[in-house]
Amino acid sequence: MNPLTRESLLSFVDVKGPTNTTAVASALNVEHDVVVGVLKSVQSFGEVLDTKEIIADIWSLNEEGKAVAVNGSPEALVTRAATTDGVSREDINSVVGAGVGKIGLGKAIKNKWIKTEKKDGNVLVVRLVEDFIDETQILLQKIESEGAAALDKKVMSDLKKRKLIEKKVMKSYNICKGPEFALTLVKKETDLTPEMLANGSWETKNFKQFNLNAMGTPIDCGALHPLLKVRTEYRQIFLEMGFEEMPTSKYVESSFWNFDALFQPQQHPARDAHDTFFLRNPERSTDFPPEYLERVKKTHEDGGYGSQGYNYDWKIEEAQKNILRTHTTAVSARMLYALAQNKPFKPVKYFSIDRVFRNETLDATHLAEFHQIEGVIADYNLTLGDLMGTLDQFFKRLGIENLKFKPAYNPYTEPSMEVFSYHEGLDKVVEIGNSGVFRPEMLQPMGLPEDVVVIAWGLSLERPTMIKYKYQNIRDLIGPSINLQSAKEKPIVRV
Repeated sequence: MNPLTRESLLSFVDVKGPTNTTAVASALNVEHDVVVGVLKSVQSFGEVLDTKEIIADIWSLNEEGKAVAVNGSPEALVTRAATTDGVSREDINSVVGAGVGKIGLGKAIKNKWIKTEKKDGNVLVVRLVEDFIDETQILLQKIESEGAAALDKKVMSDLKKRKLIEKKVMKSYNICKGPEFALTLVKKETDLTPEMLANGSWETKNFKQFNLNAMGTPIDCGALHPLLKVRTEYRQIFLEMGFEEMPTSKYVESSFWNFDALFQPQQHPARDAHDTFFLRNPERSTDFPPEYLERVKKTHEDGGYGSQGYNYDWKIEEAQKNILRTHTTAVSARMLYALAQNKPFKPVKYFSIDRVFRNETLDATHLAEFHQIEGVIADYNLTLGDLMGTLDQFFKRLGIENLKFKPAYNPYTEPSMEVFSYHEGLDKVVEIGNSGVFRPEMLQPMGLPEDVVVIAWGLSLERPTMIKYKYQNIRDLIGPSINLQSAKEKPIVRV
């Protein structure tokens, strides 16, 4: 094998004209990878050669296919080992090997080269033909010598199924003379040095051109996840609208604050294990305001404040159960109770953005762990129109318009509304939140004045982020299957 140099490659192109690296490798009896390496070296000298990358799928024999090309196919080997009088399978396997015997027996029977029959209680393999043509061996030898281009697709598919051939991606290059072609290479200068300026040699030097349009080296740095980008934007919008952030560090909550304080009955399906995650340790909470606890119990059992209640025996044991909070409304309940203890009443606007947990079935738009955005406004004589207008202005700041509202039912709000928006990726309208006016049965036991109305909403952080960034599956946004590189590539959300 002759060593290939830059000069010999240039001479080949000078004599032969436009060519391909595979042709060079064949003509000069060198490995193709060597030709490509020398070509890359020549390219460092400038536009000496023009190149174009060619990508092609090349079929070649794997190790098993090479063995078949030399020795014959399993069916041929089994047939040659069989006799017209019949031999046992064990005898055939001892000649050709158990693996080859197992594969070749079925193929040979299918080709009607052999058959099996019982004699004296033994199964014998009987040869049916004296001569046969081993098509598989012939095809593989043809691929080895001429390539697979001329073979039928069905034939190639059968050989692939038998795991006798494998596909490799072949990269080659068409090459021809470039605008700076020369048989003798002169390395261009890459730096203008003080010495060149001092002695004037820079005037006769040949400098390598700089690509001023080339991108710089990517900086390896951290990046905000799309959820954090949208979360920051939500938080900024709330602050600009005059809201105060609520403390949400307690992922573990008691059923009392998560359900009972919200006038949600203890028989409600949301309090079942298939919807809520219950804790084993610590299993229960006992620190509740005693007078408020009694008022909540009485409202559940007998009603009050214009309500007849649920007419059931309210149990403290159910209220004491610890859970992973199912909504941040539990935080709102604590804050409203604390607000009611401060006299006189002062209107407030609260918000929170944090994680909640539900025992949900996972799909393209649902997770068991997600973020909820909670907004609460407590003031005198608020209406449902105030709630709709607040939501409309809030989402417009996010660039999400055309909201749809649908009447809904919540145990602790009346009236209640679900909030929807169109998702371009899913090509359908998806729910992005829930809202309503807190019921008197929730607010009055806390001690708030009768003419104080509280409007509230809970919005998902993930679904608006999916709409904003055009994610089609929520599991691509958060969870183990997320592409971390996408966090760097996603643009910053602009209001």
